[in-house]
Amino acid sequence: MLKRVCRIVCLIMLMPVSALAELSIEITSGVDNPTSIAISPIMMKGAPLAEDISAIVGADLERSGLFSAMPRANMLSNPRALSEVYYRDWRIVGMQYLVVGSVVRQADGQLSATFSLVEVAGERVLFTHVAKGRDSQLRDIAHYISDKVFYTITGIKGAFSTRLAYVTATKEGGRQVFRLMVSDADGARERLMLKSKEPIMSPAWSPDGKELAYVSFETGRPAIFRQRLDNAKREQLTNFKGLNGAPAWSPDGQSMALVLSKDGNPELYLYRFATKTFTRLTRHFSIDTEPNWMSDGKSLIFTSDRGGSPQIYKLDITSRKIERLTFNGSYNARPRLSADDRTLVMVHRSQGIFHIASQDLVTGDVRILTRTRLDESPTVAPNGAMLMYATKRNNKGVLAAVSIDAGSRFLLPSRQGDVREPAWSPF
Repeated sequence: MLKRVCRIVCLIMLMPVSALAELSIEITSGVDNPTSIAISPIMMKGAPLAEDISAIVGADLERSGLFSAMPRANMLSNPRALSEVYYRDWRIVGMQYLVVGSVVRQADGQLSATFSLVEVAGERVLFTHVAKGRDSQLRDIAHYISDKVFYTITGIKGAFSTRLAYVTATKEGGRQVFRLMVSDADGARERLMLKSKEPIMSPAWSPDGKELAYVSFETGRPAIFRQRLDNAKREQLTNFKGLNGAPAWSPDGQSMALVLSKDGNPELYLYRFATKTFTRLTRHFSIDTEPNWMSDGKSLIFTSDRGGSPQIYKLDITSRKIERLTFNGSYNARPRLSADDRTLVMVHRSQGIFHIASQDLVTGDVRILTRTRLDESPTVAPNGAMLMYATKRNNKGVLAAVSIDAGSRFLLPSRQGDVREPAWSPF
């Protein structure tokens, strides 16, 4: 396992990268018949806003692949209130839904955005909501609107207000520099959490979204750290010889599954924060790695080659009973689960090419979700509708996303840099 880690690190160090830049969005495909929606400009009378709320909402919805947002230039009118909506105008241009709203500044200085969703054909107001925040929270207000609209129309909880963690690498002064970054789900508002001359790997969110765990090589060997997002306070959790990797927070946030080779072989361990103790969970001469929790907090899924090739298994933590989950293909690894534990997402090798695939754990059906080569590091949105993964484009690392039904896709490349190791936050 240590040799494999060394090979991975060497590969990372050799990858060509350039200057750090904010992620951009490139929608590559959507469903055949997306829902048409218009988002009338949501503005404040008499004063410009620092962010274009309506443009952010339209981009959010289009990124899901399920919607087609009407260009503002094609709108016959720009209503800001329900009383200004003339349904005939929107039927003429083929809109199914319309979002209208306006922003006012309250006496306490906060902004208050009132917005409504209407169904054009039935001339029905589906909801009216109010979102409040400071000027610096305009993007938060926009993502909140997107979430409300998305849920009302699709019945699926929106994940536009969630965040991403990922690792970038840039070349500075002739050597690699690694950064752990956090951004909005659309790649905006990047925030630096850690900068290091040594590799950073495997970021993982705490269940409350307030902390990250990750592997850093800054001590000269892999070590696991936890770090708060609000004040950047860090704590080193492991410092054993050999492998210290693949941290995964338990659903209750009280413990962490991880991989250690301190006893000679890579095995799964459970670390309890309150007692700072490690409990060994697996005992096998094979490599056991990449643990991830099931939602009940009582079981783990993980990768092991105990059957002769990398496959995915389920471990009952109490009984230590192990069950093999994947049988299709000679390589399945890096397991992730949808929120309902039914859909397993993994790296799957097919005809010598590494793709991201999903497996229905009830029916056993396997579906190849990605078309690119060398796809890795899948992470599932908390609503289970989409997954993100790392891949290569023009010999540069980029992030890509695909819906679980493979109907829509988009890319989040850095404008100039190299990016990998995505992790989608909880709600």
